[in-house]
Amino acid sequence: MNNPTNSTLTRRQVLASAAALGAMAPLPFNALAQSARALCYNCPPEWADWGGMLRLIGQRTGVAVPPDNKNSGQSLAALIAEKGNPVADVTYLGGQFGPQARDAGVLAPFKPARWNDIPAGFKDPEGFWFTIHSGTLGLFVNTAALRGKPVPKSWKDLTNPQYKGMVGYLNPASAAVGQVGVVAVNLAMGGNYENFDPAINFFKDLQANQPVVPTQTSYARVISGEIPILLDYDFNAYRGQHTDKAPVQFVIPQEGTVSLPYIMGLVAKGPNADNGRKVLDFVLSDEGQRHWAAAYLRPVIASAMTAESRAKFLPDSDYARSRPVDVFRLAGAAKTIATRYQKEVV
Repeated sequence: MNNPTNSTLTRRQVLASAAALGAMAPLPFNALAQSARALCYNCPPEWADWGGMLRLIGQRTGVAVPPDNKNSGQSLAALIAEKGNPVADVTYLGGQFGPQARDAGVLAPFKPARWNDIPAGFKDPEGFWFTIHSGTLGLFVNTAALRGKPVPKSWKDLTNPQYKGMVGYLNPASAAVGQVGVVAVNLAMGGNYENFDPAINFFKDLQANQPVVPTQTSYARVISGEIPILLDYDFNAYRGQHTDKAPVQFVIPQEGTVSLPYIMGLVAKGPNADNGRKVLDFVLSDEGQRHWAAAYLRPVIASAMTAESRAKFLPDSDYARSRPVDVFRLAGAAKTIATRYQKEVV
């Protein structure tokens, strides 16, 4: 007959052994996600297919990155407010916000593995920020929502009363794309980075058409037809046209437009800096850059743009009307744009 005491000890030993084995077993995914985490400001899932990129980052690096719907201006304001106790690890910003973020002391230098493949002029020389992709600004148009009206072909067309209540643009006081819209119109109408009178006058005139002015990405509102015409990037329009099969198209205005690089940087003293570095390395990897190309952006590593992706863009003859934004000059003018828009337009 078995000794009860020995039997009890045996069970305890078994339980102890099981606990030890459990401690050595692989962590479940949720536990890994909690232990390998990075927070990215301004990585909205509906913008530039950040939703797909965040999933890919998790699959390839094991770092879980939750979505964040701030725009560039809101992100920079949060980084400055949290400077003494940072919350984010990395941030994604419109190009003109890169120099501003560096000047504010909220970014730390980091040169990712593909640093040397990033063209000069598309990165801070000391690594405080660098471009990951770019887009060209134009008109993202839901043709069905126009209800028989012609597709606008120029900036000037947007002031036609037939488009009353149909035009939208993101708020230039805070959103990067809103400020780029001001620059695109301004340069197309004869202005420069020191004189924004042409753009301010245009947006004043546009108010008669009661434009919609959101602060966040409005892709879904164009697809649904709520905003028939939005000043937005080509990549969002191509996504609607080719991926979501919506009745939309992209128009590069006849007067001309601009393209803007979008940048990322490592947050100074972020709580998960090592994970943040992994994220930044991945978005510049071959796979990461191919993802951007498949999402209809121009990857900063040009070789990642496949012929299949390029075939979905408008012809080069249309893109000849676009010029790159000078992000340093725009950074210097950003406050002027925001102030003049708020005081003179709204």
